[in-house]
Amino acid sequence: MCAILTYARDDAEESIFADLLEKTHSRGPDMLRILKVKGGWLGFNRLSIMGLNEAGMQPFELNGNAVICNGEIYGFQYLKNYLLSLGYSFKSESDCEVLLPLYEKLGTKMFGLLDAEFACVIYDSKKESFIAARDPIGIRPLYYGYDDEGYILFASEPKNITGICKEIKPFPPGHYYEDGKFICYRDMTKVNQVSTDSLETVTCKIHDKLWKGIEKRLDADAPVGFLLSGGLDSSLVCGVAARLSDKPLETFAIGMDIDAIDLKYAREVADFIHSNHHEVIISKKDVIDALEPVIKALGTYDITTIRASIGMYLLCKWIHENTDIKVILTGEISDELFGYKYTDFAPDAEAFQKEAEKRIHEIHMYDVLRADRCISVNSLEARVPFGDLDFVDYVMSIDPQKKLNSYGIGKYLLRKAFEKDQVIPESIRMREKAAFSDAVGHSLRDDLIEYADSQYSDDDYQKAKEKYDFATPFTKESLLYRDIFEKYYPDQAHMVIDFWMPNKEWEGCNVNDPSARVLSNYGESGK
Repeated sequence: MCAILTYARDDAEESIFADLLEKTHSRGPDMLRILKVKGGWLGFNRLSIMGLNEAGMQPFELNGNAVICNGEIYGFQYLKNYLLSLGYSFKSESDCEVLLPLYEKLGTKMFGLLDAEFACVIYDSKKESFIAARDPIGIRPLYYGYDDEGYILFASEPKNITGICKEIKPFPPGHYYEDGKFICYRDMTKVNQVSTDSLETVTCKIHDKLWKGIEKRLDADAPVGFLLSGGLDSSLVCGVAARLSDKPLETFAIGMDIDAIDLKYAREVADFIHSNHHEVIISKKDVIDALEPVIKALGTYDITTIRASIGMYLLCKWIHENTDIKVILTGEISDELFGYKYTDFAPDAEAFQKEAEKRIHEIHMYDVLRADRCISVNSLEARVPFGDLDFVDYVMSIDPQKKLNSYGIGKYLLRKAFEKDQVIPESIRMREKAAFSDAVGHSLRDDLIEYADSQYSDDDYQKAKEKYDFATPFTKESLLYRDIFEKYYPDQAHMVIDFWMPNKEWEGCNVNDPSARVLSNYGESGK
């Protein structure tokens, strides 16, 4: 990961700007650079992934314009060759260097043409103004806010601009900012035409598009690793990547010391694909000790995000401290597309589709945020194949009637798509889903609840929760998380729309804990 920062204020002091940029040093520890332009500042913390020498350092400049981008531009070599044919020259092998010449040719229309995970800010010297944009799913983070005099700031993380901006907001995915307005250039939930493909065609397209999404994310000049939980999604990413690689993958799994569920399944996949597999074992003390650093890194108080982040944070911390890996592939975004355990309770196909739309719109606040922060705070870069734009676009267009769990097992279309390939063991392909935080070990959730209960009396809880009128804590655990959040991000709770919870309007989903363990259909998932 890298970090970007912009302060659109000409008289801002460089020392203040440098201090703000330093707050995300861990996102880009390889190099730091600040550029003064007319009207403000651009800053960049670099984690070298593509074009590893200093020539790839940002901001890039061209004809008075400048750009900073935290992102991966897939197929950039094709774009580069096109631009070379137009007479442009390049000084580096960085994928992001193509952005300025593209902007010169296409203006803001370029954003809708990019196959990328990105957050960027462009300084247009002719207009003497800043243009910012974020990828359509929000895989790369971007936040904004205004100082006391109304000058806008853009930052990779809210921690960069806490204390400067009274209110910090997530930059809306699929939008660009120009002349004071946010303009949507692509909405991934908008289906222009529902696919009428047969079941066989649907599963073939799911297979081929995901395969390509994984393949393009293996391209890096730095070492690549894989998080392997033993669930369907991460196992498929690893299984396909193993077929595409000419050497064993580096795979990583984590579990509690007393009741880890997924370690045995991850090991089964690792043996099957012949990866160089690493297991990290954690204890109750590790979980409790990690709680505050995790919330500080995440910038959220959401219960399920925090629970699921602890294992990922500790695993990525181990990877950073014990390997030379810099790029991590993960299995996020599959559930939003194909369904959770709770979406088995969807009353009809229309309700299922609306829930998927809601989850895709909001995922940048939850699972995508979790993956970004847990990985980037440990100076690694996350890549998310299930977030491939072509793949998401197609899955969202599939007739939702086909996505309902009418097959006796959730996410049937995805399972069926990889039936013939045998890239993972059959037992894993057909394994019931287990929530990540539970699969690390049921005791992880239980330890956190017990710890929170020990911090507040019933009377403390009733009094303390009254001070939060937005996203009001409803358990001692949620109050603990909110109190820690407010310590680092005071009065910024609106950065998250609400607690991630199953759809309580559906019969069987009116629960007070986000864990799938509390649902009646959890069944074999946690075994």
